[in-house]
Amino acid sequence: MKTIFFVLLIFLGISSCGQGQLNAIDYGNNDAAGKYYKLRGIQMYCEEYGSGKPLLMIHGNGGSISAFRNNIGYFATKYHVIALDSRSQGKSVDPSDSLSFEMMADDEAALLDAMHIESAYVLGWSDGGINALLLAMRHPGKVIRLASTGANLWPDSTAIVPGFWMGDKRHFETMEVSKIKTAKDKNDWKLFLLDWYQPNVPLKALKAIKSPSLIIAGDHDLIRLEHTVQIFQSIPNASLWILPNSSHGTLIDYADEFNKKVDAFFSGELKK
Repeated sequence: MKTIFFVLLIFLGISSCGQGQLNAIDYGNNDAAGKYYKLRGIQMYCEEYGSGKPLLMIHGNGGSISAFRNNIGYFATKYHVIALDSRSQGKSVDPSDSLSFEMMADDEAALLDAMHIESAYVLGWSDGGINALLLAMRHPGKVIRLASTGANLWPDSTAIVPGFWMGDKRHFETMEVSKIKTAKDKNDWKLFLLDWYQPNVPLKALKAIKSPSLIIAGDHDLIRLEHTVQIFQSIPNASLWILPNSSHGTLIDYADEFNKKVDAFFSGELKK
């Protein structure tokens, strides 16, 4: 659902920073911090920053490590930040037709294994927020605490704001598949279909999450507020944070507040 919207968010995030405030580090293209790991049939790219307890950052659909340009520097002062490019996105190329949130959650667990990391804090945005939840469900021992912003559990207008969902519905219905020819076209369509058909996670399945969880959304998010509240209510040890006057890009719209509050949650200082 978020493919087209995510690109807009990245643009808005860059524009709102102002030229003088842009990060000096080119996150997502920093050879000094980057490395590929061969796992589960792909070469997964990630970058590492800072030291301390490990913190895994997972971006949204069609994004990359650069989605966390306003967050990595802050967290790297306290954590060993591991920012990854998810399968079929960024520099983690996967030409196959198959893609699911479950595959990506298993990728993330495999990445931690490859790095000899037993468990990590997890921060996920949008599709990355879905991945954070699934990682905690499928590999509970890998997640110390998780913060998930802008996640949905199913792909229809009861979870997605109807106006946005209708836009994607028109795109799906009018897309001429015969015009999808290049490798990039095929990958873009694969990512669109991921969010059109998935995820499909029943609320009751969230009871498997044992990690303390912070569920986040903006009050003008593309995820319906009622749906975010349902997610929060279905996780046994969860807290809820709705940012006022915020879009889907909570970690862009209010980066400083977002960083501090998520850090407080990870450290156990944030009370319900």
